[in-house]
Amino acid sequence: MCLALPARVVALHEGGQALVELGGVRKEVSVLLTPQAQVGDYVIVHVGHAIGQIDPDEAARTLALFAELAAAGGGGSDAVAS
Repeated sequence: MCLALPARVVALHEGGQALVELGGVRKEVSVLLTPQAQVGDYVIVHVGHAIGQIDPDEAARTLALFAELAAAGGGGSDAVAS
């Protein structure tokens, strides 16, 4: 199963890289597929690559669903932290 998660862009770096944050975890990802992404935008991240942008409201709804899954014991917290 493939999983892509919304993450907020915290900083843009040279070479098509960006620092994103999800649940307090920060990670360097490639934004070559989303060159229009700016600091503060939400991107969908899959295996170290931002593969698209997402509306902030949709990102919030998606993250809330993951939080519900984690609270229900569905293992969602592990997926979000990875």
